Formats: sequence, structure tokens, C-alpha cells
Amino acid sequence: MTADTLLRTTLRIDGWSTAAFGAVMLVASSALSEPLGLPTAWSIPFGVAMLGGAAALGLIAGYPQIPARYAAFVVVGNAVSGAALVLLAFTDVIPLTGLGVAFLLVGALVVAIYATMEFIGLRRMTAVTPRQPA
Repeated sequence: MTADTLLRTTLRIDGWSTAAFGAVMLVASSALSEPLGLPTAWSIPFGVAMLGGAAALGLIAGYPQIPARYAAFVVVGNAVSGAALVLLAFTDVIPLTGLGVAFLLVGALVVAIYATMEFIGLRRMTAVTPRQPA
């Protein structure tokens, strides 16, 4: 087991689950609109962004040696995404239903878990890997 195993595994799981969820957001945007209160004008861009993010996660996880700055960017990105989901859940920016609020809060929790696991993996990796020049 290498020093980057936790980080690499978490990045891969994050990437695949993000891709799957992004696809659901695109394919089921109309079906999810009424029960969640999430307009398709929001769910389609979310889905596209998630597919792009999933591709980036897969690319980062595929590096022979994961660049620490890329992993740190993922941690920060997930933290910001989680905070944005909580903010959207508790403001009237989107006319969410109660189920929609729960949906966003569960999403925020999942993203926070990924951010935490990736942060721990990054710390483990950088504790044993010498810093690479930028």
C-alpha cells in the first residue's frame, strides 16, 4: 500500500459517483423538477458541471504521482461546493420543496465526507513524499 492509496481511491470514488450523479441530473432533470423544486434551468448546468468535475477527478487520480496542488484544489473545491449546497438549501434562490432541501443537504454531507477523506489522504501523501517543484 502506497502513501497515496487513500487519496487515489477517494478521488476515484468521488469521480465515479460525481459522474453518475451528474448523469442522473441530466437524464432525470424534468422528473426531479417537481418533487425537489429544482428547476431544469439549474439541474442541467449542475449535471454538466458534475460531469466535467468527474472527468477532472479521474484525470487527477490517474497521475502516476498525484500532484499535491491538484489534490488541494479538489479539497477546496469540494469544501466550497458543500458550503454552496448548504447556502442554496437555506435561501430562497431556488424554490426548493422540503425534499429538495433534504436532497441538497445530503449532497453537502457527501461532498464534505469526500473533502475530509481527500484532505486526510493528501496529508498522508505529503507527509512521506518530498515536495515537487512547481
